[in-house]
Amino acid sequence: MSNTVTMSLETPDAVSQITKTLQSNGYEAFVVGGCVRDLLLGKSPKDWDMATNATPEQIQACFEHTFYENDFGTVGVVQDDIVDELALLHEKQSKAADAEDKENYQSKINQLEALKVIEITPYRTEQKYSDGRRPDSVSFSDNIHDDLKRRDFTINALAYDCTSGELIDDFGGIADLQSKTLRCVGEPNERFAEDGLRILRAVRIAIEHGLTISKETQEAIINQAKLLEKVSRERIRDEFIRMLQSKEPMRAMLLAKDLHVLSYISPDLERGVGVDQNGAHKYDVFEHLLRTMQHGADRDWSLVIRLAGLFHDISKPETRRWNKEKNDWTFYGHEVVGARVTKKALEDLKFSREIVSRVTTLVRWHMFFSDPDQITLSAVRRIIRNVGPDNVWDLIRLRICDRIGMGRPKEKSYRLRQYTAMMDEAMRSPISVKDLKLNGDQMIAELHMKPGRRMGWILHALMNITLFEPENNNKEFLVKQALEYDKLSDKELQQLAEQGKEAISQAEADEIKKIKRKHRIA
Repeated sequence: MSNTVTMSLETPDAVSQITKTLQSNGYEAFVVGGCVRDLLLGKSPKDWDMATNATPEQIQACFEHTFYENDFGTVGVVQDDIVDELALLHEKQSKAADAEDKENYQSKINQLEALKVIEITPYRTEQKYSDGRRPDSVSFSDNIHDDLKRRDFTINALAYDCTSGELIDDFGGIADLQSKTLRCVGEPNERFAEDGLRILRAVRIAIEHGLTISKETQEAIINQAKLLEKVSRERIRDEFIRMLQSKEPMRAMLLAKDLHVLSYISPDLERGVGVDQNGAHKYDVFEHLLRTMQHGADRDWSLVIRLAGLFHDISKPETRRWNKEKNDWTFYGHEVVGARVTKKALEDLKFSREIVSRVTTLVRWHMFFSDPDQITLSAVRRIIRNVGPDNVWDLIRLRICDRIGMGRPKEKSYRLRQYTAMMDEAMRSPISVKDLKLNGDQMIAELHMKPGRRMGWILHALMNITLFEPENNNKEFLVKQALEYDKLSDKELQQLAEQGKEAISQAEADEIKKIKRKHRIA
């Protein structure tokens, strides 16, 4: 039964223009699905989908730049002016020096990316889904109501005409949005049987939009969970990623567990449920993993950090042993075993090699400071070699998340601040004559100096006049000064060199003091 209301929803000019173009050619045109839902929620749609009673060929005849590369009738309409504007914004962003300017450009870029290609699909009806993923056949219709019947959830079964303001809501999607309820269109078991991935989509959409899944929809998810066995691991991975990148990934994992679908994402994740830890931890292994991951989301850190947080203690259940002397549990080697389990789990989900490598590395080395007596500069350098310079700060971030996941009130202990300062020290380039804009090879080739100790003394003497007056570190000045130094006796030159070495030592000490103050360990 059709339910139509009239309202004004703000749509971009590009969308309105496509609507007008189709309508001026005698066709209907509606914005449909998730973008209507987002508009009603006051959110910016991440993409724009439209539906029409025109055929693919008729759609293409209405627009200059289109592509049609699928079996479902969807035509992509390329917005050339937006493509050009995006290129200009990217160029301006690359030249912007101020971080706030770069962020403002990125915000505009994100908005325009959603409009670069607008997809238009003819109204469709679909026959049964034998493979639990795709309809056996698709037929075009001239009725928008037929098209809305085939959609997954009521809040996505909405169609909006941005010219007239007409909004078609055949299944109570607006009421469900108002009551914050996620409900299937029609019989939920049938909807999930059509495409098993809708089970995970229900979890993800509920989390993204702060909705509660209706009782009948929850029951159908539990009944139909095995359908996920037929869904490709790539599609499951993509939904999993969107859950992790939401603001509440912990709630997503808990909901997936309660609905008996978490094991279809990765069976290892549930093994920590009810596995108690030692006195330093407030939570069992499962909750600790979720809280560690959630802090990564709270800090808006990367997917790699969130994945590492979720998997870092994944192998505590199988490595747990009771220590009679300590009267407590031990988990020796859980990071080594966990790295192997994590690698297998992420490869099973078809994550990229880069993500698998980075996350596995973080899991393997997340216990890097378990023994406070090992906090030495040489130990820090070994960690940097083990994880690679690109992963060092992610390792620190993971440890921060791990600490909060244990139930600690503060992100950093003195010990962690000390370790962070030492990593900062180990990562910085030491001050040396290599920083000069004049080197030994140039002195030999251009100044015709002989290699030997005098040349070394000259370089150290040059450091003495550049360390505290950086403007002197230019080749023209250094060449002139080097020629003057070369006229001095060995004794005079050696004295200047010693002064340069002392200046280097002092500069190094000053830099280390700055690092310690920065990390509040001075």
